Amino acid sequence: MSQLSQGSSSQGGSAPAVLDRTERTGSPGMVLVLALVLVGAAASFSFLSPEDAGRLTIGLLALLAIVGVVGLFAFAVGFLQLSGQAAKNDITKLIADTGGEGLLVTEGDTRVLYANEAYMGLSGATDPADLRTVERLFSGTPDVSEAIYRLAQAAREGKRGSEELRLSPPLNGDGPVGWYRIRVRPVERFGHKRATLWSVSDVTRERARHENVFQELQHAIDFLDHAPAGFFSADPDGKVSYMNATLAGWLDYDLAQYGSGGLKLSDLVAGDGAHLISAIAGRASEVRTETFDVDFKRRNGQSLPVRLIHRVAFAQDRTAGPSRTLVINRAPGEEPAENLRAAEVRFARFFNQTPMAIATVDKNGSIMSANAGFARMMPDAFTDAGSGGRNIFSSVADRDHEALRAAIADAIAHRTDITPIDTALTGEAPRSARFYVSPGEDAGQNSGQDIGQDASALVFALDTTEQRTLQESFAQAQKMQAIGQLAGGVAHDFNNVLTAIIGFSDLLLARHRPTDPSFQDIMQIKQNANRAAGLVRQLLAFSRRQTLRPQVLQLGDALSDLQMLLRRLVGEKVEIDVRHGRDLWFVKADINQFEQVLVNLVVNARDAMPNGGKITLSTKNVTAAECANVSEPGFIPADYVVIEVQDTGHGIPADVKEKMFEPFFTTKEVGKGTGLGLSTVYGIVKQTGGYISCESEPGKGALFRIYLPRHILAPEEEAARKDEPKAATPAADATGQGIILLVEDEEAVRAFASRALASRGYTVHQASNGEEAVEVAETINGKIDLIVSDVVMPVMDGPTMLGELRKRGITAKIVFMSGHAEDAFARNLPAGEEFGFLPKPFPLKQLIETAKAAIGSATP
Repeated sequence: MSQLSQGSSSQGGSAPAVLDRTERTGSPGMVLVLALVLVGAAASFSFLSPEDAGRLTIGLLALLAIVGVVGLFAFAVGFLQLSGQAAKNDITKLIADTGGEGLLVTEGDTRVLYANEAYMGLSGATDPADLRTVERLFSGTPDVSEAIYRLAQAAREGKRGSEELRLSPPLNGDGPVGWYRIRVRPVERFGHKRATLWSVSDVTRERARHENVFQELQHAIDFLDHAPAGFFSADPDGKVSYMNATLAGWLDYDLAQYGSGGLKLSDLVAGDGAHLISAIAGRASEVRTETFDVDFKRRNGQSLPVRLIHRVAFAQDRTAGPSRTLVINRAPGEEPAENLRAAEVRFARFFNQTPMAIATVDKNGSIMSANAGFARMMPDAFTDAGSGGRNIFSSVADRDHEALRAAIADAIAHRTDITPIDTALTGEAPRSARFYVSPGEDAGQNSGQDIGQDASALVFALDTTEQRTLQESFAQAQKMQAIGQLAGGVAHDFNNVLTAIIGFSDLLLARHRPTDPSFQDIMQIKQNANRAAGLVRQLLAFSRRQTLRPQVLQLGDALSDLQMLLRRLVGEKVEIDVRHGRDLWFVKADINQFEQVLVNLVVNARDAMPNGGKITLSTKNVTAAECANVSEPGFIPADYVVIEVQDTGHGIPADVKEKMFEPFFTTKEVGKGTGLGLSTVYGIVKQTGGYISCESEPGKGALFRIYLPRHILAPEEEAARKDEPKAATPAADATGQGIILLVEDEEAVRAFASRALASRGYTVHQASNGEEAVEVAETINGKIDLIVSDVVMPVMDGPTMLGELRKRGITAKIVFMSGHAEDAFARNLPAGEEFGFLPKPFPLKQLIETAKAAIGSATP
């Protein structure tokens, strides 16, 4: 609009108009005069001397330069224009003048530069003096004034704006109401002040069309809402996106609250009916319509029998679209043929609400009909529509196809007493079912009759997953408990035997020199006894009854100390990569048992890589939030320090993973493994309060994770770690003085311990049980410096004996000997009672050092 003339304001003056383009393109006569001057000048050259011609040439060139400058200035200010630009402006003016949209160009708030015929018509102006600006033209209700004010403010700020307003009465007076769309935008002009373009459109008819369409839509919705049948639409994920008023009334739902979402299919359909409905599958671009007889749930919990005509369209990728479902009320009194349909309704409700999965199948296993329970139990059977329809074998493991197929064939042949079939079901989680197969009504009446294409068999299925899991868990628990009880029961007696063997071996070794021929034989006896003691410790670790000496550990330091040993164990073919986590938390564990756990896991990893490979040991902190997704049974989210042992070996098959923590289970050759390695690891980790898990796939190695609970240091532990005194070195002199009461029911152990203590200078009084020990103590008037006692004894055990001695004023320190875990009897002692502990089997040296340390600490 830069070609609009500077017209007068709406307050008076000439009408705004566009100047004629021929008046501003420059005078053609001027060009002709310039041409004649040039021609005359050229002709005069022939009559002039060379000197005069030169001076004339210079003068003409100067004149032409002046004319050029004047011409450029005239073009710049618009006095001269090119003919192409003029034509373009003429077209622009023609479009603006003849457009149906009112256009008004203003400068400032009131100065009008241009208005087309449409705007003149809208404003009702017949003379330029009557022309009003948009701000004066539209006035009325506060809503109109506010909209015009916003547009005027945008015009003053040089911004764009748009408003749609309602004016009553309209500008043309035609009808009660008029609707107008008003826009404003700035117009930049070269060399002139910025102008503002206003456009005004009458959109009354457009609004009327919209209102008519909306009213028609409202009528259609009203018809659908109050139809004599229910209707709803559900998304593939089960969300109900729409239900009509009829269905909402039947179910007692508030349509305003639930009509456009907020409900799921499972909220409407009782029992497992939602599984049956959502199990529909189709081919690409197929539209499927199914009929279901199910029960709906009213909001008050009552049931409503209905028939659903359910239609679903499938896309090219076989994904289901929203459903279109018609609902027919089949409650008593709602159907005209009530008596005729009553039996059908009762059967349909019974068929779909029974907790047993029921289906009718043909001889190939194709599902002819099924209830909701069957759809819920075997969804894979309903998702095979793309390969020829729904089939029961799609949900049954391949290994059980033959048995189920034979049972279906027997049923179609009308044979009776068909044995139930126990099968495994497909799916991510392991599941199982028991199938009862019986003849359908259209099955052959005898084995010699031809079987038609419509012959069917009835299949009743029970989900036995939970039952089988419970059975397996119970059997496993019984087996583990029996082994644990066996290990705990044998450990005490076996440890007594080993204590005697090791002790007497030490006594014999003390009397034989290494050069004595018998010395090596005695050493062999002791070494084999120690090996037997290690086997007992493994059994006790599995049964979680071993003796642990927990201490505060920093696992990074423990791993560093163990690296050299691990590298020697795996050999040169296997690489060990140790990765320490940063700022590891403290844990509390028995360092020796922890090292045994890592050694067992690393040795197993080495054996899984006979041709070499890599073992990665890493540590890290795991917060309670990070371990929320751990699927280990019984796992409690908390702060843990995790040790990971990963190898690149052949992996662990699924059937082996289920049994690998069981005692005596091994995949190694006979004589190359006891089967106690992983069971020992499991027992140590569990007794420490942690968890162990395994991830493995055949051919992809194995990853063991050990979760040890974080230990928060108490103030005294903090101080003890800062001090870190050096470990006390055993005294070179093993002799001592004092009175020791030795209580042990095993005669061999009592004899060995008595001889060992007496040979070191101690006075030893013996007793075979707690009751006898109390009598001995009374006989010697309680003059006892140390009590060394077994825990489990006939008549009276060790803790009970200690209580009786304390009642009699005997304050001597006590050291308990036992093959059981320390905490197994500590809880039976008096509160605050301090005691020493000597785990069986023990060598002579350990017995002497323990006795000397106990008596020495008791000496003031």
